[in-house]
Amino acid sequence: MGHRFTVPPDEIEISAIRAQGAGGQNVNKVSSAVHLRFDINASSLPEVVRERLLKLGDQRISKEGVVVIKAQEFRSLEGNRAEAVRRLQEMIDSVAVLPKRRRPTKPTHSAVVRRLDGKTRRASIKAGRGKVQE
Repeated sequence: MGHRFTVPPDEIEISAIRAQGAGGQNVNKVSSAVHLRFDINASSLPEVVRERLLKLGDQRISKEGVVVIKAQEFRSLEGNRAEAVRRLQEMIDSVAVLPKRRRPTKPTHSAVVRRLDGKTRRASIKAGRGKVQE
């Protein structure tokens, strides 16, 4: 599962919208921001990747399983489109790599002895803090 999964362009829906914030007169005339929509359930991604993507607690994923990414960083439509696709790819790559399974191991004998010696030493220090008996 270590290889990269690319999303076919026909599974991504991109629409141009007007960007928010400062930008002078240009911001009111040009639709340079991008809304990217990607339906996880209808995608061609492998089942394991889709399940992990849906379980991801990301606020950009709706309850219906649709990823919505808004990109308005650049002044050009092409730059924002590329940025939105990059963010989607980053999200997919984050769940594509399975974490290594932890194999339980036993501590070595010397590690156990060191731990118990430390506990004994500490206990004797604490025992010396009690009330003095005459």
